[in-house]
Amino acid sequence: MGHRIFNTAFSQIYPLLVQKAERKGRTKSEVDTVICWLTGYDEAGLQAQIERNVDFETFFREAPQINPNSVKITGVICGYRVEEIEDPLMQKIRWLDKLVDELAKGKPMEKILRS
Repeated sequence: MGHRIFNTAFSQIYPLLVQKAERKGRTKSEVDTVICWLTGYDEAGLQAQIERNVDFETFFREAPQINPNSVKITGVICGYRVEEIEDPLMQKIRWLDKLVDELAKGKPMEKILRS
């Protein structure tokens, strides 16, 4: 049995990610950019997953291509070092959280996208 976040609808969390960024002067478009960078979804694919109301597990399982540079995402989120999280799904969820966190903290997009 996985963590309850695994079965949470991505469409429930998505607006919270956008709000977190917008409160700090970033945009929904920038949130979409980091999500698409991490998962390989394009704008239409991301929207389709939100409309289908898929859970986090499905969202990441159906992701076209997890970015190979995602392993460069390091640091602490919710008290956990993201690079040390053993569960692959939980690690992807925390990566997403970390990217939006960096966005909200005003990091430049090229740094967030590990380019």
